[in-house]
Amino acid sequence: MKSIIISLAIAAITFTACNSSTDKATENKSSGTDTAKVKPQTDIATATPPPVAETKAAVSIKEIVTAYLQLKNAFTKDNSTDAATAGTSLETAFKTFDKTALSTDQKKTFEDVEDDAREHAEHIEKNGGNIAHQREHFVMLSKDMADLVKTFGNGGQTLYKDFCPMANDGKGAIWISEVKEIKNPYLGSKMPTCGTMKEEIK
Repeated sequence: MKSIIISLAIAAITFTACNSSTDKATENKSSGTDTAKVKPQTDIATATPPPVAETKAAVSIKEIVTAYLQLKNAFTKDNSTDAATAGTSLETAFKTFDKTALSTDQKKTFEDVEDDAREHAEHIEKNGGNIAHQREHFVMLSKDMADLVKTFGNGGQTLYKDFCPMANDGKGAIWISEVKEIKNPYLGSKMPTCGTMKEEIK
């Protein structure tokens, strides 16, 4: 009899314990704290923002630089005819340059330079045979090119800003070159190495 009572007591305790566990599980489910179903929250402060698209694409003035360098090289060889041809190429390079990728500020800068540069290129083009007059316009054209390179880069190649103190009636003048060695476009064969490199443009 005693053993039956003990067995019943154990069974009652076990039943109560099982019901208690079931109730807790049910309570957890109903309160929404089931750990298996809790989704981790994203920390907004550390979330990576989506990449911002660039408003304007990078532009290249390679064709303009190339035409200018052809002009410069014609002057270093005292070749007025080739200079006139290069003047035409430079004017065309400015005229056909695609300005649609430029920002508002870039477009204004480009057009300010373009107006002067095209005028000088046109004078050089129309004065084949008069190299002294062509070189006068090359002085101002080179200033325009220096401004253009400063804003838009070197057109994909290392350039050098050179200076001749004797050019421009002794006032001095700059030019842009693709070679480190001094080859003077203002004095040509008279004084081909007159001048110094002022800046390397990478």
